[in-house]
Amino acid sequence: MNPAIPKSRPDRDPEIRFREPVVGDGIRLWEIARDSQVLDVNSSYAYVLWCHDFASTSIVAERDERAVGFVTGYRKPTRPDVLMVWQVAVDADQRGSGIAARMLTTLFERCRPDGVTSMHTTISPDNLASQRLFASVADRLGLGFGSESLFAVTDFPDAHQPEDLYILAAPTT
Repeated sequence: MNPAIPKSRPDRDPEIRFREPVVGDGIRLWEIARDSQVLDVNSSYAYVLWCHDFASTSIVAERDERAVGFVTGYRKPTRPDVLMVWQVAVDADQRGSGIAARMLTTLFERCRPDGVTSMHTTISPDNLASQRLFASVADRLGLGFGSESLFAVTDFPDAHQPEDLYILAAPTT
Protein backbone atom coordinates (compact mmCIF):
# COMPACT_ATOMS: atom_id res chain seq x y z
CA MET A 1 0.00 0.00 0.00
CA ASN A 2 1.41 3.38 -1.02
CA PRO A 3 0.96 6.34 1.30
CA ALA A 4 -0.96 9.25 -0.17
CA ILE A 5 1.26 12.02 -1.45
CA PRO A 6 -0.11 15.41 -0.44
CA LYS A 7 -0.49 18.08 -3.08
CA SER A 8 2.26 20.64 -2.98
CA ARG A 9 1.33 24.12 -1.85
CA PRO A 10 1.39 26.53 -4.81
CA ASP A 11 3.01 29.28 -2.76
CA ARG A 12 5.94 26.91 -2.37
CA ASP A 13 5.59 25.31 -5.78
CA PRO A 14 8.16 26.62 -8.25
CA GLU A 15 6.27 24.91 -11.07
CA ILE A 16 3.39 27.41 -10.82
CA ARG A 17 4.04 30.72 -12.55
CA PHE A 18 1.72 33.73 -12.60
CA ARG A 19 1.63 36.24 -15.44
CA GLU A 20 -0.57 38.58 -17.44
CA PRO A 21 -2.61 36.85 -20.14
CA VAL A 22 -1.78 37.32 -23.82
CA VAL A 23 -4.12 36.98 -26.80
CA GLY A 24 -2.90 33.43 -27.38
CA ASP A 25 -4.32 32.45 -23.96
CA GLY A 26 -7.90 33.26 -24.98
CA ILE A 27 -8.65 29.78 -26.31
CA ARG A 28 -7.27 28.08 -23.19
CA LEU A 29 -9.19 30.40 -20.86
CA TRP A 30 -12.38 29.57 -22.74
CA GLU A 31 -11.58 25.83 -22.40
CA ILE A 32 -10.94 26.11 -18.65
CA ALA A 33 -14.20 28.05 -18.18
CA ARG A 34 -16.15 25.53 -20.26
CA ASP A 35 -14.61 22.54 -18.51
CA SER A 36 -15.33 24.01 -15.06
CA GLN A 37 -19.01 23.16 -15.59
CA VAL A 38 -19.93 25.88 -13.08
CA LEU A 39 -19.06 29.20 -14.73
CA ASP A 40 -21.26 31.09 -17.14
CA VAL A 41 -19.16 30.48 -20.25
CA ASN A 42 -18.68 33.50 -22.47
CA SER A 43 -17.98 33.30 -26.20
CA SER A 44 -14.44 32.38 -27.24
CA TYR A 45 -14.22 35.88 -28.72
CA ALA A 46 -14.88 37.39 -25.28
CA TYR A 47 -11.92 35.53 -23.76
CA VAL A 48 -9.59 36.54 -26.60
CA LEU A 49 -10.76 40.15 -26.29
CA TRP A 50 -10.36 40.04 -22.51
CA CYS A 51 -6.76 38.86 -22.91
CA HIS A 52 -6.15 41.76 -25.29
CA ASP A 53 -7.96 44.62 -23.53
CA PHE A 54 -7.87 43.67 -19.83
CA ALA A 55 -4.55 41.85 -19.45
CA SER A 56 -3.30 44.27 -16.80
CA THR A 57 -6.25 43.41 -14.54
CA SER A 58 -6.25 39.67 -15.21
CA ILE A 59 -3.88 36.82 -14.42
CA VAL A 60 -2.99 33.35 -15.67
CA ALA A 61 -1.49 30.52 -13.61
CA GLU A 62 0.63 28.15 -15.62
CA ARG A 63 2.41 24.89 -14.99
CA ASP A 64 4.82 23.47 -17.55
CA GLU A 65 4.00 26.38 -19.89
CA ARG A 66 0.29 25.46 -19.93
CA ALA A 67 -2.41 27.68 -18.44
CA VAL A 68 -4.09 25.83 -15.56
CA GLY A 69 -6.09 28.71 -14.11
CA PHE A 70 -7.11 32.31 -14.63
CA VAL A 71 -8.76 35.34 -13.11
CA THR A 72 -10.40 37.93 -15.34
CA GLY A 73 -11.01 41.36 -13.92
CA TYR A 74 -11.33 45.04 -14.75
CA ARG A 75 -11.21 48.39 -13.02
CA LYS A 76 -14.66 49.87 -12.56
CA PRO A 77 -14.97 52.97 -14.77
CA THR A 78 -16.76 54.92 -12.03
CA ARG A 79 -14.45 53.59 -9.29
CA PRO A 80 -10.93 53.06 -10.66
CA ASP A 81 -9.77 52.13 -7.15
CA VAL A 82 -11.86 48.92 -7.43
CA LEU A 83 -10.66 45.73 -9.10
CA MET A 84 -13.85 43.96 -10.19
CA VAL A 85 -13.23 40.22 -10.51
CA TRP A 86 -15.29 38.73 -13.33
CA GLN A 87 -14.30 35.05 -13.33
CA VAL A 88 -11.98 32.72 -11.42
CA ALA A 89 -11.30 29.23 -12.73
CA VAL A 90 -8.76 26.46 -12.14
CA ASP A 91 -8.39 23.16 -14.00
CA ALA A 92 -10.13 20.31 -12.16
CA ASP A 93 -6.89 18.42 -11.53
CA GLN A 94 -5.29 21.54 -9.99
CA ARG A 95 -8.16 22.51 -7.66
CA GLY A 96 -7.80 22.39 -3.92
CA SER A 97 -4.15 23.41 -3.91
CA GLY A 98 -4.61 27.14 -3.32
CA ILE A 99 -3.98 28.35 -6.86
CA ALA A 100 -7.18 30.44 -6.99
CA ALA A 101 -6.35 32.30 -3.76
CA ARG A 102 -2.80 32.88 -4.88
CA MET A 103 -3.93 34.23 -8.28
CA LEU A 104 -6.32 36.67 -6.60
CA THR A 105 -3.72 37.80 -4.07
CA THR A 106 -1.01 38.19 -6.71
CA LEU A 107 -3.34 40.10 -9.05
CA PHE A 108 -4.47 42.48 -6.30
CA GLU A 109 -0.87 43.16 -5.24
CA ARG A 110 0.06 43.78 -8.88
CA CYS A 111 -2.77 46.34 -9.25
CA ARG A 112 -2.13 48.17 -5.95
CA PRO A 113 0.61 50.49 -7.30
CA ASP A 114 -1.90 51.71 -9.90
CA GLY A 115 -4.31 52.89 -7.19
CA VAL A 116 -6.44 49.79 -6.62
CA THR A 117 -7.47 49.65 -2.95
CA SER A 118 -10.37 47.19 -2.97
CA MET A 119 -11.64 44.11 -4.78
CA HIS A 120 -15.27 43.39 -5.70
CA THR A 121 -16.92 40.31 -7.14
CA THR A 122 -20.40 38.86 -7.44
CA ILE A 123 -21.29 35.46 -6.02
CA SER A 124 -24.60 33.61 -5.90
CA PRO A 125 -25.90 32.93 -2.37
CA ASP A 126 -25.42 29.15 -2.65
CA ASN A 127 -21.79 29.31 -3.84
CA LEU A 128 -20.15 28.75 -0.47
CA ALA A 129 -16.81 27.72 -1.99
CA SER A 130 -16.41 31.10 -3.70
CA GLN A 131 -17.52 32.92 -0.57
CA ARG A 132 -14.84 31.06 1.44
CA LEU A 133 -12.23 31.73 -1.26
CA PHE A 134 -12.78 35.49 -1.20
CA ALA A 135 -12.95 35.55 2.62
CA SER A 136 -9.55 33.84 2.74
CA VAL A 137 -8.13 36.31 0.20
CA ALA A 138 -9.42 39.24 2.27
CA ASP A 139 -7.71 37.73 5.30
CA ARG A 140 -4.42 37.24 3.40
CA LEU A 141 -4.52 40.85 2.21
CA GLY A 142 -5.59 42.30 5.56
CA LEU A 143 -8.83 43.61 4.08
CA GLY A 144 -12.33 43.72 5.49
CA PHE A 145 -14.91 41.39 3.93
CA GLY A 146 -18.60 42.10 3.45
CA SER A 147 -21.48 41.66 1.05
CA GLU A 148 -24.69 43.28 -0.10
CA SER A 149 -27.47 42.31 -2.50
CA LEU A 150 -26.81 43.38 -6.07
CA PHE A 151 -28.92 41.55 -8.67
CA ALA A 152 -32.26 39.83 -8.07
CA VAL A 153 -33.59 36.86 -10.02
CA THR A 154 -35.91 39.27 -11.85
CA ASP A 155 -32.92 41.24 -13.18
CA PHE A 156 -32.05 38.36 -15.55
CA PRO A 157 -33.95 37.35 -18.71
CA ASP A 158 -33.18 33.65 -18.17
CA ALA A 159 -32.97 31.26 -15.24
CA HIS A 160 -30.28 32.75 -13.03
CA GLN A 161 -29.71 32.92 -9.31
CA PRO A 162 -29.45 36.26 -7.57
CA GLU A 163 -25.95 37.70 -7.27
CA ASP A 164 -24.55 39.37 -4.17
CA LEU A 165 -21.72 41.88 -4.35
CA TYR A 166 -18.75 40.90 -2.18
CA ILE A 167 -16.42 43.69 -1.14
CA LEU A 168 -12.84 43.28 0.03
CA ALA A 169 -11.64 46.66 1.28
CA ALA A 170 -9.67 48.31 4.03
CA PRO A 171 -11.72 48.29 7.23
CA THR A 172 -13.35 51.62 8.00
CA THR A 173 -12.76 53.13 11.41
